[in-house]
Amino acid sequence: MQTSSRSAANAAVDTVVVAEHHTQIGRLALAATDEALLYCGFFPPDAVRQRLAAGARVCVDESAAGPGRLGVIQEARGQLDAFLAGRRRSFSVPLDPSLATPFSKEVVLAVAEHVPYGETATYGELAAAVQRPSAARAVGKALGANPLCVVLPCHRIVGASGRLTGYAGGVAAKRFLLDLECQD
Repeated sequence: MQTSSRSAANAAVDTVVVAEHHTQIGRLALAATDEALLYCGFFPPDAVRQRLAAGARVCVDESAAGPGRLGVIQEARGQLDAFLAGRRRSFSVPLDPSLATPFSKEVVLAVAEHVPYGETATYGELAAAVQRPSAARAVGKALGANPLCVVLPCHRIVGASGRLTGYAGGVAAKRFLLDLECQD
């Protein structure tokens, strides 16, 4: 997983392409600069545009972007399709998690680092991994704000009893992803 090291000042002048991608887990909105994927999630594209515009970013729809600006979007689509078909276990598309709060960024990056493909962990275990053992609820809230769903695999985190709990795409999407990862 590559993350971009761009500063917030540089990100403020980026043009962001916003696109839709229909998958077996639902309609995903994708947003990317020329350099990195900023967003992959279940919010409607209009909500993503509003969120990005509030951060002083210029948003363009995929249809208006021109082919030279679609590289990261196309790469993300291909990797998502391969992942959801069981042909890929991780993502190499460059990521820019700058839409996450510092704590949310720490939490979602910890999932990618500590919870491998095909495995799960509890909110409490993840809280301990980020050195906040009593913050399981805060970890859950941070995962709920993950701007890079599927790519940064917050779906691998389950309740203390192993029960599937909240997921931005719904519990059925979470079940699909976990079942997919356990097919090997």
